[in-house]
Amino acid sequence: MKKLYLKDIAQNLGLSKTTVSFVLNGKGDENKININTQNKVLEYANKHNYKPNQLARGLSRGKTETIGLIIPNISDTFYAKIAGSIEKRAKEFGYTVVFSSSNENAADEEKLIQSMLNRQVDGLIIASTQQNQKDIELLIKMNFPFILIDRHYPEIETNYVLVDNFGSVKKATEHLLNLGRRKIGFISLKSDLEALKQRLLGYQEALVENNIKTSYIKELGTDTYKEEMKKAVSELIKFPNTVDAIVFSTHYLTALGVRELKNNNIKIPSEVAIVSFDELSAFDLVDPPITSLIQPVNKIGDAAVEILLKDIENKKCSVDKKVILETGFMIRKSCGTV
Repeated sequence: MKKLYLKDIAQNLGLSKTTVSFVLNGKGDENKININTQNKVLEYANKHNYKPNQLARGLSRGKTETIGLIIPNISDTFYAKIAGSIEKRAKEFGYTVVFSSSNENAADEEKLIQSMLNRQVDGLIIASTQQNQKDIELLIKMNFPFILIDRHYPEIETNYVLVDNFGSVKKATEHLLNLGRRKIGFISLKSDLEALKQRLLGYQEALVENNIKTSYIKELGTDTYKEEMKKAVSELIKFPNTVDAIVFSTHYLTALGVRELKNNNIKIPSEVAIVSFDELSAFDLVDPPITSLIQPVNKIGDAAVEILLKDIENKKCSVDKKVILETGFMIRKSCGTV
């Protein structure tokens, strides 16, 4: 069946496109269009299964009711959950979300931002690579509504929704210290991401405040962490500097690290206690279940959408909405306390 356009309705009914457009957009009365004409247009549109061009319709009203979401990796469980949360909340306000992944590549992120702008999205939610300062500054200069999630640029004033990375890891490390663990390792990535820097600082601060002089830090390559995990774990469990606990800065590092500990016949938690920043769904099913800092995915998504939509409504880019959320702390048997 041939697609029916607004101009076809106008031509077939002998009306102007403007009249038909007003009727189909529910503005017939305010534009004093005869009720019989309105009924004729609506009946014809229904009979011929007319589907409006949503983009054109949105542009005519100055909005497309779409939000662009740029995340590092849609296959990562955390970002998949974030995307789902944002999509659900946006839908409640009548908005559609367009997803894209930058794959932690700054050049790809730059192209995605431009692509989203070309698609006439009303606003952007970005979990940035933190290597695109010029593009973020350009969005501010354009007064284009956007908000950062999970990552931000400390040197740029923007709206953002983050979790308390520093305080969360500090709390987890203190928990291990309170259990009598004194040689606590920390495995993370060599990265300029502010979130990972704050997690490391939280670990270090907990040791300093508890007069622990020695830290056991392993930072793995962002592209080579899978290969490097075996060596990192081996060095942390090697006598005489054998650790009695390890804090992992991400859920995927935790999964790899626990596997290596088991490959080395290390008993968890009696020999080495484990805490993970963020979690996988299987962490409460493995033996032993893994103690995890849990990011409030729904709160992140809700806050990001609500702040962004206010800016879209006000047709501006504000930079004064800064939200830092607490993580949950799910204590399980990998710490030996359940």
